[in-house]
Amino acid sequence: MTAKFTPLQGGCLCGDVRFQIKAPPIQSGYCHCRMCQRNSGAPAVASFSVLVHDFAYVAGRPAAFRSSAHGQREFCPRCGSYLVFRDDTPEIGVNTASLDDPGAVPPTFHIYWESHIDWFDTADTLPRYEKGLP
Repeated sequence: MTAKFTPLQGGCLCGDVRFQIKAPPIQSGYCHCRMCQRNSGAPAVASFSVLVHDFAYVAGRPAAFRSSAHGQREFCPRCGSYLVFRDDTPEIGVNTASLDDPGAVPPTFHIYWESHIDWFDTADTLPRYEKGLP
């Protein structure tokens, strides 16, 4: 018997934009790519993916910025909080820190380690991939 999944809730800093996730994450990790660093102002971003149809905004509307040819980043138009990365795949990447309980989805790997910032490292033994997941 599998454990029942409790939907995840999250949103932005000011509370105008809220979302819900109705199925368990597919994968969760840290991204050290330069786009994530610049977008967040942090040395790495913890994020996880879910199927697009399992993610829904339940309050407010995000703004979007097309950050590359293959995807856009969505954020609160009022406070600027980064919420999700969306591309043409059936998955959506959710910023783990935007969850009400970010501890519910711990990272299991690091990607784009080739662009990690030398003075920053996490105290874990998770696999580190030079680029994306193999």
